[in-house]
Parts: sequence; structure tokens; C-alpha cells
Amino acid sequence: MKTISNTDKDFVCDITLPCFSALTGDETELVRDSRVQVVFRRGENLTKQGAFASYVIFIVNGFSRQYIECSNGRDYNLRIINPGEMVGLSAVFNRNTFNYSVVAVTETTGFLIEKEAIASLVKKNGAFAFSIIRRYCEHNSILYSSLDHILHQQTNGRMATVLLSLAPENFDGEDLFRHLSRRELADFAGISTEGAVKVLKSFEKDGLIRLEDKHIIILNKPRLEEISRTG
Repeated sequence: MKTISNTDKDFVCDITLPCFSALTGDETELVRDSRVQVVFRRGENLTKQGAFASYVIFIVNGFSRQYIECSNGRDYNLRIINPGEMVGLSAVFNRNTFNYSVVAVTETTGFLIEKEAIASLVKKNGAFAFSIIRRYCEHNSILYSSLDHILHQQTNGRMATVLLSLAPENFDGEDLFRHLSRRELADFAGISTEGAVKVLKSFEKDGLIRLEDKHIIILNKPRLEEISRTG
């Protein structure tokens, strides 16, 4: 992790998350005075499950992977975090530790903002609070959808869902497949690495995808969508 000062050429001078537009001048200054800009290199943790949480992170650019560290030693990937999102909001409302881990999939720039500053703004500014609560609910909805896939889909359906959700068109053209190992793909689907490799080869044989080293090119999206629906 590298800290960026306001004299560095890579420093981002403003916060562009839509909810911040609801802040008054003094409230905006509170955020600016409570933040530190950092760059996380690929593979570095933004948060660690169970670690003390004194801040939330506003993602300026880059993509990160949110996951749960399970008691059996395996991880379960929940989702990819996009630019413009906040990480660690749960620490503001209900606990002093992070309840999940986040690791940078690509180089990621973020603002570390003191959670007390966010809590203060939520109490004072209704429009800001509404935006934060809506975003928090959206994240919960994604979590419930992810759990539904794990509970009700078979292996092929899970992998089809993962491939569709990670497609470049969902991330401004960024090819995340080349940044993810087969095990990390398996952890999105909640299956073993061996099972993931087997399904991917089966999909390739059926002409649904093409595998080129770590690259995965989707060739038949309608068929993958059908497999995802039928499970």
C-alpha cells in the first residue's frame, strides 16, 4: 500500500461519488480533512476479515474482490467491487471490525475516510444518509443473490453464472478473467478448483467459451444464460 500526498501527480483532488454531491461545503471539507489517499497494489488487502475497522474506503479506480474467509480454510468470493463504491460501511453502523476481506484484483486507488466522519454525516444530512443506506441495501441484495446461486444451482449453473457476472462488459471492458486464478473462479462458484477446471473444459468442448491461458472468451452467451437459469 502506498500513500499519495496532495503534491503527487497521481493525487485525486475531489470525491465524485454521487452521494457526496448532497453535502454542504462544510460537510465536504469534513470528508476531505478525514481522508487519506492510498494505492493498493494487485494482491494487497484493502480490508481483512476480523481486523479492527477505523475507516471506510471509497474506491476511486481499480477493481477489488470481496470475499469471506470460511472456517474450513476456504474462501468464498462474494463479488467484484467497482470504482465509485464504498468498502467497510458495516463498520460504521454495527461493529468495530470488518466482517469480510477485500483484496485488489488490479491496482486500486482509494480514499481511507475516518468512519466517525461518515457516521456524523449520516446523522446530519438526510440525503447523504439515504444514499448510503440505499447503497448498503444494494450490497445486501447482491449477497442474497450470491447465496441463492450457491444453494440452488448445480455446478454447471454456478460456473455459468460466474462467467456471465465477470464478463468484461460488466466492468467497462476490463478483462478480469486474466487477473483471476482458477481457484479464485472456483471460489466465486463455491466449488473445488478441480471442479471448476472440469466445467470450463466442458464448456469449451461445447463451444460456449474459448480458453487461452488465463483468458476466457465467451462465445455463446445465450447458451450460458440458459444454463445459469436452469441451474
